[in-house]
Formats: sequence, structure tokens, C-alpha cells
Amino acid sequence: MSTLEGTPNPEAPNPQLPIVQKLRIRYAKRGRLRFTSHRDFARAFERAVRRAGVPIAFSSGYSPHPKISYANASPTGAATEAEYLEIGLTQECDPEAVRADLDASLPPGLDILETVVAAGQGSLADRLQASEWSIELVGVDVAAASSAVAAFLAADVVEVERMGKRGLRTFDARADVLALEVRSVSTGQEPCAILRVVIRHDTPSVRPDDVLAGLRSCGGLQVEQTPVATRSAQGPLDQNTGMVGDPLAFDRDAS
Repeated sequence: MSTLEGTPNPEAPNPQLPIVQKLRIRYAKRGRLRFTSHRDFARAFERAVRRAGVPIAFSSGYSPHPKISYANASPTGAATEAEYLEIGLTQECDPEAVRADLDASLPPGLDILETVVAAGQGSLADRLQASEWSIELVGVDVAAASSAVAAFLAADVVEVERMGKRGLRTFDARADVLALEVRSVSTGQEPCAILRVVIRHDTPSVRPDDVLAGLRSCGGLQVEQTPVATRSAQGPLDQNTGMVGDPLAFDRDAS
């Protein structure tokens, strides 16, 4: 790793070294670690930064915090192959070395998949416009799933309820679902329908469990076993095709 240190701002309380490099990181939550909450992951990641000796930048002021920006974290309990964050460094580092060091400092199941140098204008969060999910429904017959999906897609509005910090709220789960289909069926002894869902990011955000609640309310879908939802992609939305793109493509090409 090469060294390129800046000079702290002497006018700031508890001045810190400036950021000279920003890295954007894609990580995964797999297996039992999908039950890790966002707060738990943040604590684990900060410990990994310290163990790996990454020259992380800190905010100035009376309570400095590491320069880590998280973008649209997945719900607790959902597996994911497409989580993103950005870190600011006080030295220029080799992105692959940072990736390997951080990955080695995290428990298996919290995996650092890719690290690239941030390039261009705009925030990482602005590129995360939609997500693609795979929802595994063990014990659900494909015909029943297909019937519920057809009813959901035919509806103009599908209202669902979710408990939030301000109590129970009702919102439409249909408008932001851009694609919903039964993609495949398990070949095991027990039936298993697998749903592919593309959801546009909006406020309030529609989650996989909201889609399942909508399938139950308007399509009569009954799910006896706990569904397993996995976010396979998250990024810019192609309005023409409805496909979810790679939010790091521009940074990778620029590098």
C-alpha cells in the first residue's frame, strides 16, 4: 500500500486527516449470518477495519466516527449477494488488498466480494434504484404460487400492513413491484416454488415479506414454512427492460 497523507484541518475540533481515496464495497450475508441486523453488521465491520489495519478516515468534532456510508441495507433475516457501502481512507490503498484483509477479518457468512475505487460524481445510494430478489417457498406448489402471482399482478392496488416505529401502517405493495414470476421448482420430494421479484426502491420501501403478504391477501397464497429471501442484485434500474444493473460498473470501468 502506498502512502499519501494529507494535513488535518486545524480549525476543526479534534482535527482528522482528510480523505484521499474512497472505496466502494460489495458484500454478502449468507447462511445463518443473514440474521445479522444492520447494526450488528456495522459493529462487526468496524472491528474488521481495525483488525485489518485499514487507514480509515474519521469525522472531526468532539465525537469522531469512521467514514463509512451504508446504502440501503437488506432486512434482517434476508440473505443477500448485493449489499454496498463506501469507506473513506487517509492513504491510497490497493482495493484488492483491502478486500482480502477485510474479508479475512470478518466471520464466514459476512463476505467481502468486491472493492473498487469510487469514480465520478453522485453518491452510491443514488445508483441503488431497484433490487432483484429470489424467494424460496418450501412446501408451496408451483400451481398455487402461479395463481397467486397472477392475482397480484392483475390488481391495481395491493394494500399490506407493517408495524413500524410509529405503529401499524398500511401502504400499497403493488406499484413498486416491476416483475414477479414463478421461476423454478425444486426437484426434491417436497414441492418448492421459487419466486423472482424485481422491486423499485421507494418510500416506504417494499420488502419481500410485503410481497408475500400481498400474495396471501389477494391471491390466497398459504406458506407454512419460513420463506428464504435472497437479494441477488441491487443497482440502477433500466426503465426499458426492467432489469437491475451493476452500481459499480462505472467505477470499475474508470479504474
